[in-house]
Amino acid sequence: MHDAIIIGGGPAGMTAALYLLRAGKSALILEKESFGGQIARSPRLENFPTTISISGMEWSDQLFDQVTKLGADFDIANVLGVEKRENDFLVHTDYGDKEAKSIIIATGCDHRKLGLDREEELVGKGISYCATCDGSFFQGKDVIVIGDANTALQYTIALSPIVRKLTLITLFDRFFADDILVKRLKGLPNLSIYHNKNAVEFLGQDSLTGVLFEDTKTKERETFPCDGAFICIGQVPHNEPFAEFVDLSKGFIVTDEGMATKTPGIFAAGDCREKKIRQVITATSDGAIAGISCANYLNSL
Repeated sequence: MHDAIIIGGGPAGMTAALYLLRAGKSALILEKESFGGQIARSPRLENFPTTISISGMEWSDQLFDQVTKLGADFDIANVLGVEKRENDFLVHTDYGDKEAKSIIIATGCDHRKLGLDREEELVGKGISYCATCDGSFFQGKDVIVIGDANTALQYTIALSPIVRKLTLITLFDRFFADDILVKRLKGLPNLSIYHNKNAVEFLGQDSLTGVLFEDTKTKERETFPCDGAFICIGQVPHNEPFAEFVDLSKGFIVTDEGMATKTPGIFAAGDCREKKIRQVITATSDGAIAGISCANYLNSL
């Protein structure tokens, strides 16, 4: 029986463990794939305070070492569901059940992929899902943004002063974004906009050199040469196993400012919860708050 089970071993989950352990609580971190979350796959992390530049893997490894040296237990297991008992919780995994007095959900979310061949292979080699994270790497280069909603337009506006040539390409014939963002596009001098185009192939060997698109109306194909492509077509949370115990908004967990859900003893932190900004630093902030709130909850039992 652990004081807390943390579901997810990314920045939010490991930071939550850090604060719980420092409060004298026991914590078990369950991760279904590999510790570190999405940031572990990033070649460079340059927007985290005190760190000028570090690989996402190295940053994740340092945090993992920190929490394990403090006494965190960890296991690789896929969580299938949660059961509330009279005074504690049972977490069902594909490797058996785990018991805890409280739960912190930190499952993160995945960037929605186009699903094209070599998409995963070229991530970090021209393909990115986060302009805030990776935009500075394309200084003076030619870049494509794929998407039609708020995030795609925000990335386009942010990239314009950085890159040489900027192309925004949408699948449909219009934007699904706030009017103020659409109006701001008109003032970007290096921007070209194309509608009704479906990405069909990423080009390049060791790095991205272009994207092949097909017009959804004429079926004509056209190659757009580029040094980078930012894919902004949404995010996918994985909170279905917890739906009985939390409120969901478009699949994301609703919490209060203390990261508490509607079920006492269950907290959520990081990209899996409803929020506007999803960055490493906001994930660690959520994790710290969730860890402290969870420790306070355990002290009240």
